[in-house]
Amino acid sequence: RLYGFRDILVLKLVKRLLDTGISLQQIRTAVEQLRAAGIHDLAGITLMSDGASVYLCTSNDEVIDLVSRGQGVFGIAVGKVLREVESTLVEFDPSVPDPVDELAARRARRTA
Repeated sequence: RLYGFRDILVLKLVKRLLDTGISLQQIRTAVEQLRAAGIHDLAGITLMSDGASVYLCTSNDEVIDLVSRGQGVFGIAVGKVLREVESTLVEFDPSVPDPVDELAARRARRTA
């Protein structure tokens, strides 16, 4: 299976949300909202959560509003995660072969 940049970004965001204890139902809602936002708008988005719901904030004012009402417990800056994924992909050198894992080595021996 092949994954695109957006797939990798969404997977990384899902992992971070899971690590904070957000339910899968809320994560699905957040991912749907992110998909609706489009890839070009993601850099300025912050995902905020109160532990039960995930809020998609597109401005600093929205983040401040959530925090001032006591609703925001934590936030994930999507732009920062986007830059992390970009830098990881830039560091990836496709000309360097991946190390062969045990399963791949067994397959190679079996077919030889």
